[in-house]
Amino acid sequence: MPQIFLISGLGADRRLFNNIHLPGYEYVHVDWLEPETHDTIHTYAQKLIQQYNILPGSTVVGVSLGGIMTVEISSIVPLHQAVIISSIKSATEFPWYFKLFRKVPLYKILPLSFYTTMGSLIKPLFGSMTQTEWQQFKSMLEQTSSTFMKWAMHAVLHWEPKILSGKIYHIMGTKDFIFSHKLIKNADAVVSGGTHDMVFKKGEEVSKILQSILIT
Repeated sequence: MPQIFLISGLGADRRLFNNIHLPGYEYVHVDWLEPETHDTIHTYAQKLIQQYNILPGSTVVGVSLGGIMTVEISSIVPLHQAVIISSIKSATEFPWYFKLFRKVPLYKILPLSFYTTMGSLIKPLFGSMTQTEWQQFKSMLEQTSSTFMKWAMHAVLHWEPKILSGKIYHIMGTKDFIFSHKLIKNADAVVSGGTHDMVFKKGEEVSKILQSILIT
């Protein structure tokens, strides 16, 4: 059975993929490692490749930060297929606030405890949630390392994407308030009403899109 590597987003874990169904594949969940202070997106991607034995010809699917890592992994290892969801793949797709937070890095002065307790503050960015969805979202955030969260924010803001060496399949939602689909060039699929966490909320629809990509 072929493997498929799944990388979740910032403040999330493997539970993000609970509603994704890809028959015929063995899921390999790529859990976040604790970073070193000097790590960049590139060096961290190298660590994921080594830790999870991501070999040439592998298939990787990443959401949000996981999508950014997927793009970076694809620049190091020639993948069979690379799919990103609710994410970005080039500097031209950076949202406006990247520039702002580079100039005014408020994230640097926030206490570590803030990062895992900010669920209520950022909840509106993910659209409406059922009580079950909210409890899972809150739980994933609270169980994410604060050190990792703070490092990741800095690393993403200073990410320097390379010229793509291969095809990156890109799936976006029309209600994503983190990364706007309007800035995405050549998206392979745009999910109507899809929010930043649509991989969970619209798992059935996203699964069908993934299945159609994986058979190509």
